[in-house]
Amino acid sequence: MKAKIFAIGLIVLQLTVLAWGRADDVEYYAVFVDGTKVGHAIHSRVVAGERVTTTETVNMTLNRMGKTVLLKTKETCVETVKGEPLSFASEQDMGMVTMKTEGIVGKDGTVRTRTTGVGAVQESTMVWPKDAVMAEGLRLIELEKKLNEGTSYDVSVFSPGIMAAVYSRVKVGAKQDVDLLGRIVSLTKVETVMSMPGTGEIASTGYVDGQLRALKSIMPIAGMNVEMLACEKEFAMSNNQPAEIIDKMFLASPQPLEDVGSAKSITYYLKPTAQTTNLTIPSSDNQQVQKLEDGTVIVKVEPVSMPAGGTLPYKGTDANITEMMKPGRFVQSDDANIIALAKQAVGDAKDSAEAAKRIEEFVAKYVKNISFSVGYASAAEVAVSRRGDCTEFAVLCAAMCRAAGIPAKVTVGVAYVNDFEGKTGFGGHAWTEAYIGDKWVGLDSAFKAGGLGKFDAGHIALASGNGEPVNFFNMATTLGKFRIEKVTVKPGK
Repeated sequence: MKAKIFAIGLIVLQLTVLAWGRADDVEYYAVFVDGTKVGHAIHSRVVAGERVTTTETVNMTLNRMGKTVLLKTKETCVETVKGEPLSFASEQDMGMVTMKTEGIVGKDGTVRTRTTGVGAVQESTMVWPKDAVMAEGLRLIELEKKLNEGTSYDVSVFSPGIMAAVYSRVKVGAKQDVDLLGRIVSLTKVETVMSMPGTGEIASTGYVDGQLRALKSIMPIAGMNVEMLACEKEFAMSNNQPAEIIDKMFLASPQPLEDVGSAKSITYYLKPTAQTTNLTIPSSDNQQVQKLEDGTVIVKVEPVSMPAGGTLPYKGTDANITEMMKPGRFVQSDDANIIALAKQAVGDAKDSAEAAKRIEEFVAKYVKNISFSVGYASAAEVAVSRRGDCTEFAVLCAAMCRAAGIPAKVTVGVAYVNDFEGKTGFGGHAWTEAYIGDKWVGLDSAFKAGGLGKFDAGHIALASGNGEPVNFFNMATTLGKFRIEKVTVKPGK
């Protein structure tokens, strides 16, 4: 059981937002997590004729339970000198194999994408988000708006890493003295609030000099403060001190919980922290959410019991459900290895309920090496390596369900454990939900593998989707912004 840093795409987006009119060929940044230097970032901008190529690179080193995790990502945006999008590329290495996605933006707004890595090459199309810009388009907007105190505007920024547009509200503040690694400089404060439909918000605070160079930014992500400082290349590339993130992904329980696995339901009272104004928790078949006037969010988790039967394969026409049947970048249900594993696991099962139970059990035994050194591997990678932790269990289980004809999605949130490496409470976790009959049913191969039981009322979902980084935006915006104030348990019969 272990959470991931799904938000590295947001860190790259933070670097893009830092553009602020700079025309430097290369800019280096040191990356800090809660004051500890964990990596570096590089921004480059090259103009060749009528094209502008902007590249943002972020490398980070983190610790999870004493295991080193290397996270590397590189995003490239190609635009016209007027800021019109032409193409983009994203390379992500989360501990196993580099996954690369390339996109070409047509004049009609149709985007053709191609993803390579482990497993089948995936090609698809999407529509360019309305009014969205990339790095150069954003730079031109920032040059036009300038640094006049009180100026505010909205902008939509497309991120190749999360394959979506993030809506941003920008507000220019006053000048103030800022500490840049011991050097005090007068800079203009710029606040950017980023959000996506149906999710929470992340506020990034940047500090910009008179030449419109962004020298510092701070962004809270998943309970951690990520800070970026412009600096000399030598310091940016110097040795890092990996930060331990397990504590950041753990929530205290107001009381010990007994027999969580047999509870019919558990109701949680989530109290937002002082700086949180909008705590967004999703409702689902497994949890109902109510928001009180004081901001408290009541979440009642009552797991759906596995129904008997269920058509195999799924033959419904609901677009939202059939979408969870398609192969994705991280859930490659069309991969030959995954198809073979799904057939092996399902065997002679005639209905989706029995097939899903068999897949859950199969994945629990198939992933042999429970490793905390993997950042975030796709299902195709896990099918080959047979290692990882909760997210690897979740993506493989979801991919095998889809390959067998069962709609499935990856869900992330927190789950209660009595003893995880000496800790008791709610840790960051990922699991699978499969559509059986007419309900989404929770499957937790990682819990089964670890002897922790099954999906139960101790699971609080914060986000779910296709296993894409964009699906976990709500987790990044929510984790660290609330505490569990009260818990009531309804025992099972």
